[in-house]
Amino acid sequence: MIAALIFGMGFGFAAVVQPGPMQAFFLSRIAQVGWRRTLPACFAPIISDGPIALLVLTVLRHVPAGLARGIQITGGVVLLALAYSIFRNSRAGTVAADDADAGAPRSLGQAVAVNIANPGPYLGWSLVLGPEVMRLWPDHPAAALAVIAGFYAVLTVGNALTIVAMGSLQSLGMQTMHRLVPISAAILAGLGVYRIATGVIAGHVA
Repeated sequence: MIAALIFGMGFGFAAVVQPGPMQAFFLSRIAQVGWRRTLPACFAPIISDGPIALLVLTVLRHVPAGLARGIQITGGVVLLALAYSIFRNSRAGTVAADDADAGAPRSLGQAVAVNIANPGPYLGWSLVLGPEVMRLWPDHPAAALAVIAGFYAVLTVGNALTIVAMGSLQSLGMQTMHRLVPISAAILAGLGVYRIATGVIAGHVA
């Protein structure tokens, strides 16, 4: 049981410290609505990874390669759309009052979309979490649950600490913070283009 918990917590820590779309999204939302309204986004993996795990374990392992590439390209399009939305908001200037009031639920909803489009959860469940959970479940179901609990506990707390740490950038001033918004949008756009390009290239190679 303890070994399973440590395994899940260790993989959760690796997921937190690995740069990716979620970290770029955190930065962009903090710049727009502040770290307090961005903080609920730390729960996005708990909400979105259930369907991801189910999809990976029951569907993706049996679908044709072409469909898998289509899912990858679709994820890239989602990232591009989110990057455009962030950039458009940055061009509009300061966030409107009603937008700021809705910052927390919007941050969570957009973070869920980013996580679904992010290849990390799919790879994590198909290559690490999924095989370990299936290995433990028949004889040690409690240990299998400990893997999942340890992973998401560390991931959620780690994301929350990341958001708070990024929030300290606000001491640089709002003008500097607004300058960071298009940068984070460019990062998301680059990741989206990369996902689309790799999906298309894989299709031509196949």
